[in-house]
Amino acid sequence: MSLAALSGAARACGLAMRGAFHPLPDDHAPEGTGTLVLLGPDEPGLWTLFEASPEYEDGRPDPLDRWSARVLGGLAQRFGGTAVLPSDGPPWPPFLRWAERSGQAFPSPIGLSAHAEVGLMISYRGAIALPERLPLPAASPSPCETCATRPCTTACPIGALGTGAPYDVPACQRFLHSAEGQSCRTRGCRARCACPLSQNLQRQNQQAAFHMAAFMGNWDDNKGESA
Repeated sequence: MSLAALSGAARACGLAMRGAFHPLPDDHAPEGTGTLVLLGPDEPGLWTLFEASPEYEDGRPDPLDRWSARVLGGLAQRFGGTAVLPSDGPPWPPFLRWAERSGQAFPSPIGLSAHAEVGLMISYRGAIALPERLPLPAASPSPCETCATRPCTTACPIGALGTGAPYDVPACQRFLHSAEGQSCRTRGCRARCACPLSQNLQRQNQQAAFHMAAFMGNWDDNKGESA
């Protein structure tokens, strides 16, 4: 068993290893976890596989969450671990804490998490808790510390994401529901897309629109409250 083997198997399923660490008791990992491995989209491969999946085709709610549960569950079973999804709860697994503990994700100038490889476009489809305490990759430096221009701080057309203030979720949601917000709805968050590391990904517009529609749906479900 090795992280390299798990990483290779994950990529064949449209996922990429985005960090790993040895949990401490206050990390709230599943009991008996020696190594917790974080997995995110391997783009553009994930979207191609997801569009061909039964979850995408069946018309039932939460297709990507159900796809993630099936795929991560299969990987976990193959490698003798336990799958953990962000939707498992309550209580909800502390994925933001886990991301920081992995040594691969850091606070950005706009407050969102920035990953050493994929910048502000980081997301996590889930994690696999392994019983073995495996050797870990070296921690990475924060990519934001060497980013001279910091385009993420000025990219949001309404200033909902910038420096010096918390993310203005209600303002963002109102803009997304307006005619002026069409580009953000169909191509994704401009602040996240402006990150130089995020631009290395090949996220398709269909995938961006899917996630933005889900984000807007949370607004509708909560009658204007931040989700």
